[in-house]
Amino acid sequence: MKGGNLKVGLFVPCYVDQFYPQVAIATLQLLEKLGVEVVYPPTQTCCGQPMANSGFAHLTGGCNELVTRAFLGLDYIVCPSGSCTLHLKEHLHSDTLPSAADHIRGRIYELTEFLVDVLHVEKLDAYFPHKVGVHQSCHGQRGLHLSQMTELVAPVFSKPGKLLNMVEGLELVELDRTDECCGFGGTFCVAEEAVSVKMGKDRVADHLKHGATYITGADMSCLMHMEGILRRARSPVQVKHIAEILNQAR
Repeated sequence: MKGGNLKVGLFVPCYVDQFYPQVAIATLQLLEKLGVEVVYPPTQTCCGQPMANSGFAHLTGGCNELVTRAFLGLDYIVCPSGSCTLHLKEHLHSDTLPSAADHIRGRIYELTEFLVDVLHVEKLDAYFPHKVGVHQSCHGQRGLHLSQMTELVAPVFSKPGKLLNMVEGLELVELDRTDECCGFGGTFCVAEEAVSVKMGKDRVADHLKHGATYITGADMSCLMHMEGILRRARSPVQVKHIAEILNQAR
């Protein structure tokens, strides 16, 4: 299915805007290739997740109002981040525009779930001839159900994996622990630095053990954490957001 006449707002997380703008560009280009009309509300700002996760949810009112007003009147909102998407889906509210906030909560999608569940993409014109390991971020997996949790006796699925299997030349590597946390956890990596680093090293080691030359995922925050570990180890392995890979043409 192509995008048809869907009018979609692109919500860009703060850290993507500041440190990885190429992820936002790749998301925009990919959606447009699939026939989606994308708008970027310039007044958008932080979703408020960092404050809420630090125990200051009562201070996110300004963020809620700005996000609600920025994305009024759109069919869908798409975000290249599972954690930001989940935060808005579960916590967005507005004192001045409550019905608009309700609409946004029900219409905001992480990128891969939008491609799989709304656009029903079955084929992509993408080429990435590398061995790739997939990091299933906690918010995406356990909050948005982008992939199955291994502790459940249930059919295996992965929306990011389904899309990556459409990419020509790409080889997905099998990990020992497919849904292990990388240790980033937002403010957790500041409050519990040593634990966070050890978890990140373990997560990276699993990818290296199985020969991945790239690590990808739906959350650039997790990838940023692992990128720092790789760089300090002088590893040639790179991280790349899934939008960049799905948008990669021959």
